[in-house]
Parts: sequence; structure tokens; C-alpha cells
Amino acid sequence: MYGNEKKSQLVALTATFVALITVGAWISIPLPPVPLTLQTFFVLLAGVIMKRYAAIPAVLYLVLGALNVPVFHNALAGIGVILGPTGGFLIGFIPAALIAGLAYEQKKRILRITGLVAATATIYAFGVFWLSFSAGISIAQAVLIGAVPFLAGDFLKGIAVYSIGERVQ
Repeated sequence: MYGNEKKSQLVALTATFVALITVGAWISIPLPPVPLTLQTFFVLLAGVIMKRYAAIPAVLYLVLGALNVPVFHNALAGIGVILGPTGGFLIGFIPAALIAGLAYEQKKRILRITGLVAATATIYAFGVFWLSFSAGISIAQAVLIGAVPFLAGDFLKGIAVYSIGERVQ
């Protein structure tokens, strides 16, 4: 990578965002069955900074967790976490990072805001579906348990990410 600044920057940003998503997971308020963390903040921020390449740290984060590196909420690890009730939210990080990143490749503010909203909705969609399936509850129950309690926090996270994005772009 000597002499290739773009690749070097991509590697550095990838490592940074894997670390930040991990730290965001460890900052956790335990709400059963899905804890409130700062992971989504850093997933969206990766999209703002890394654009379409933000999916790379999201994928690596999940791979590390599946390989028993304690990167998930409350320092959990293993494929069991991905297959558990929070797994859909974690898997949703990958398309969410890509959606936010693609939105931030655009110059129009409305497209960027829409991208952040769509990315967050994607995490919810994956998470609620998997929570319903894995816990054997209805979609409505999964929405009440896995989405509604987090809407206000995710709204604030979205505003924070957008504000940061305005300053770094």
C-alpha cells in the first residue's frame, strides 16, 4: 500500500470504524431483549465518512464477532449472538452502512437525510423481522419490543450524525 493513499486511508478508516462500532456496543443500556447501544451511531457515521465503503467495517465487525472476538453488546461474542434476538439488527448494519454511504455520495441535503432515515429503517426492518422469527412472536410484538423503545434515541443519533456530516463534508 506504499504510495497508494486511497487504499491506506480505506484501511485506516475501516479499522477505526470497526473499533468505534465495538466501543459503541460496549456502551450499553440493557433493555430486554435488545439493548440500547451507540453502534447505530457509528454505523451511520461510517456511511457519512466512508461513503459506499462503510459496508466494509460493518462486515468485518460481524465477522470478528462470529469468530468469538467480544465485539458485541456487553462484550458478547459468537455466532449465537447473531442467531439470537439481536442478530437481525446486527446483520442490518451492513445494508444500512451501504445505504447511508450511497446517500452521502450525493450533494443534496434531502438525499443525505433520506439516506440516514432509510439506513435506520433498514436496521429496524432486519431486526424486527429476525426478532419476530427467533423469539416466535408476532411482527407487531417485535415492533413494540425491538423498535418503539429506540425511536427517540435513534432520532437523536441521526441528528448528531447529520450534524457531524455537515461539518466534515
